[in-house]
Amino acid sequence: MKKFLTFISASLLSGCLGMPEKVSPIDSFELDRYLGKWFEIARLDHSFERGLSQVTATYSVRPDGGVKVINRGFSNKDNEWQEAEGKAYFVNTESEGYLKVSFFGPFYGSYVIFELEENYQYAFISGPDTDYLWLLSRTPHVSQDILDKFVAQAKSRGFDTDALIYVDQK
Repeated sequence: MKKFLTFISASLLSGCLGMPEKVSPIDSFELDRYLGKWFEIARLDHSFERGLSQVTATYSVRPDGGVKVINRGFSNKDNEWQEAEGKAYFVNTESEGYLKVSFFGPFYGSYVIFELEENYQYAFISGPDTDYLWLLSRTPHVSQDILDKFVAQAKSRGFDTDALIYVDQK
């Protein structure tokens, strides 16, 4: 848990609300369709998620209109679940897939949805720069076609796709 919170805090302390030069958030975003549980399929490595398997993100509406974020993963090293709760708010409009997320006080980091399947079955997410990248899915596994699309789109936007970690979802 401590490692997970340290990662989240460290990434957000950099105060990054931008996005990589070649990344643009989707438009026509519908939060109600995005809410619920997502499985992390692939990511770039960070100390806060290092060694975690079965990683999920669950989104729900907060009483203040923002989004409650619960990130959860299993630490193989510690043989226990780690969880972090955060909050997210739209940066511009609610129809744009560009949010700011905080897991620690007033410090926010970018959450940029740059690809979203029309039925909200998978999403490609960037952080403030090319060090942050995730593939999320409604299911614990995706087809090779989706993985190939993710890698191609990420690579064309400047992400180091050779460094991707594919999450064990059991």
